[in-house]
Amino acid sequence: MTEPFTYDGGSVPPGETQNFRYSVSESYLGDPVRVPVTVINGERDGPTAFLSAAAHGDELNGIEVVREVAHDWDHSDLRGALVCLPVLNVPGFIAQERYLPIYDRDLNRSFPGAPDSTSAKRIAHELFRNFVEPCDFGVDFHTSTRGRTNMLHVRADTSDQTVARLAKAFAANLVIDGEGPSGTLRREATAAGTPTVTVEMGEAHRFQRPLIDRALSGTLSVLAEFGLRATDAVAWPGWRAVVGDSKTTWLRADTGGLVETHYEQGDLVEVGDRVCTVTDPFKQTADVVTAPFTGVVVGVVKNPLVYPGNPLCHVAEVDDAARRAIERQRADDGDAERV
Repeated sequence: MTEPFTYDGGSVPPGETQNFRYSVSESYLGDPVRVPVTVINGERDGPTAFLSAAAHGDELNGIEVVREVAHDWDHSDLRGALVCLPVLNVPGFIAQERYLPIYDRDLNRSFPGAPDSTSAKRIAHELFRNFVEPCDFGVDFHTSTRGRTNMLHVRADTSDQTVARLAKAFAANLVIDGEGPSGTLRREATAAGTPTVTVEMGEAHRFQRPLIDRALSGTLSVLAEFGLRATDAVAWPGWRAVVGDSKTTWLRADTGGLVETHYEQGDLVEVGDRVCTVTDPFKQTADVVTAPFTGVVVGVVKNPLVYPGNPLCHVAEVDDAARRAIERQRADDGDAERV
């Protein structure tokens, strides 16, 4: 972008960076609810990308990714513009809750929003038309919900060529392929002409440095792929599996009790492997939960107390080629540790 980046009430000329708080709603007292925004507009022509986090207010890992890109990276060679939105759901962030606490709505089911609808949709509308629709593509960062954790992976509708390119460039091991639920930022942005992927990583209420660093590397790889960074190479994760959303499943408890998980996120499980065990307080009865197919553990429960029906483990089915690639990578990692 060699033109100013404009939004309601302001613009950012080429070669400038601006930090500002954009008003999206009002509190009960009539005070503004303001979202922090950083726009870096490069001096040279290129695409415009948005990076967003904390659509769910308790999902913190992505906040640090977006902040570090905006404020710690050298953007002197930037081609195009970056729109950095570290905290979309400001009321939820302040309350450390997933949803908009004042309105009890999921902001990430409210896009593209509407100017005359619910509070959540009005907030979504302001964010979407000012900072999402003007962009050429975007990356939206999330974590698992409270009490669970996810391996770093990408969720993307790979039937869209640019979305598929984005997902590949981020260099995650796993891509879960699907358009996503209605109202999610990635689905509605893509439908509106701004191809977008979701990056899931870790758990709520945490800064997890290894995941943040991996996401920063993935972001750099995306910017290189789309020409915003001229010299950085696109990354390769070592192995990659693209799995349709219908090929993933949550294993659930059939009994109440205390759960022991036998695998961590990112691990490979074979069909029939014991993934979790649920026992009563006396350890006299046990419900053994096994893998229904060979796959990768995407997410696991962190709270060990479960009712019948509670999710225990999220598994994505992989084919033989992906399984062999994972096993080779694990073997290479093990050899490197022994050296």
